[in-house]
Amino acid sequence: MRTELVTTLKRQATDLLADIERDRQPILITQHGLPSAYLVDVETYETLLSRMAMLEGIARGEQAIAEGRTVTHDQAKDRLARWLR
Repeated sequence: MRTELVTTLKRQATDLLADIERDRQPILITQHGLPSAYLVDVETYETLLSRMAMLEGIARGEQAIAEGRTVTHDQAKDRLARWLR
C-alpha cells in the first residue's frame, strides 16, 4: 500500500485523486509520522459500507440466536405476510 505525507496531500491532491481513480488502491496519509487517514475512491468506500452493513446484520442475527430470540419458519412466514400487507 502506498503511503504519503499530509503535506503531499495538500500540495498534490489532484494528482493523488487521479492515482486513486486509476489504480483503485487506497493511500495511507501520515501526519507527524503517524497514520492519520486513508484516501480511497468512492466505489471502494461504498462497497466497504455495504459489506459492513451486511456483517452487522449477521452479527445481530447471531446475537438474537444466542439470546434465544428465534421463531419457527411458520411464525416467520406469518409475520412477513402481515408486514407485507
